[in-house]
Amino acid sequence: MSISLCESSVDVFVPYLGNLSALLDHASAYARAKNIDPAILLHLRLAPNMYDLTRQIGEANRHAVVACALLAGQAPHPFPDAEPDITELKSRIAAAIDFVQGLPRGEIDSAGDKEVVFTFKNGATRKFTGRSLLLTFSVPQFFFHVTTAYDILRHAGVDLAKKDFLGPPR
Repeated sequence: MSISLCESSVDVFVPYLGNLSALLDHASAYARAKNIDPAILLHLRLAPNMYDLTRQIGEANRHAVVACALLAGQAPHPFPDAEPDITELKSRIAAAIDFVQGLPRGEIDSAGDKEVVFTFKNGATRKFTGRSLLLTFSVPQFFFHVTTAYDILRHAGVDLAKKDFLGPPR
């Protein structure tokens, strides 16, 4: 039995994007309980040369959306450049979920050997097959950013456990 590209992309990204949104709920509750501005959490980073929490979430969203869009042969959902608060980040995650779930599963599944081109934010491009984009680039990138977002919140003192990262049993 084989696993389809849609099962390896949409069906992986969606639950973890939901978990990421739930992490923001924990962050919001923590900020209220500690009487701190939630923006403080959004601007935290693990090291000076790493992205902050807001950017980690944005990059997780971007990798899920762009990978699925490339596999489906469609333009990715655009996200605004404006600096988001927690509510806006949750809205962007919900939009990413809706977008990837709305893509044609058959197009994604048939894209394994199709050449796709990932465009970096600086304009540089890199060619992949659909399968290699997903398995060697987009999924690892996605999980790096989701994990780092979790780690930033955990480091800040937000009461999180592995179950918050993994989410409910599926």
